[in-house]
Amino acid sequence: MTTWRGARLREALRLYVITDRALARGRPDIEIAREAIAGGATALQLRWKAGPLSEALQVGHALRALCREAGVLFVVNDRVDLALALEADGVHVGVSDLPVPETRKLVGESMVVGFSPETLEQALAAEAAGADYLGVGPVYPTTTKPDAGPAVGLEHLAQIAGAVGIPVVGIGGITAANAAAVIRAGAVGVAVISAVVGAEDVREAARQLREVVDAALAERGQ
Repeated sequence: MTTWRGARLREALRLYVITDRALARGRPDIEIAREAIAGGATALQLRWKAGPLSEALQVGHALRALCREAGVLFVVNDRVDLALALEADGVHVGVSDLPVPETRKLVGESMVVGFSPETLEQALAAEAAGADYLGVGPVYPTTTKPDAGPAVGLEHLAQIAGAVGIPVVGIGGITAANAAAVIRAGAVGVAVISAVVGAEDVREAARQLREVVDAALAERGQ
């Protein structure tokens, strides 16, 4: 059974960095990940949208090893099969992916399962089906994920965070300038792509975001 539960999972969701080669300025995934973790990233998600799965396995094994050494949560986006092959710490699915109940059946209790709900009803159903955390967004307008849809805003995030008992992470258009508002709305952390992966100085970008998140959580006594 995974040890990424309870307080440890909440801590791991503070600064959740998602890989994206299109934004990485030609830098390797492992380099981005190493710098992000050095700056304070607490979770890393492998987002593999294109390219051979053989390469995804190679990259994933390197990222998994890095995360394990650093004590950082390693999650695979969408692909339950890839997550299982990599023995990842978790897998994150959305409304168009394998549903949470089937995902949980496949991974058992060996992995954390994250879910991106579009509605409050979906959030509650995912929690009941065994999801460990939710990724809610896009909180702010974003062009990073073309399929993300219009911004849902802080009120929607707050509604879901207040209704479920599992941790909620805000995602979409989040920067060091607006991350505090996401935490104040009830999120335990922020998930980012361009704000860190696309930054000229990845380590510094992660450091600034982590500082803002930690300060906002401290205001809540967390």
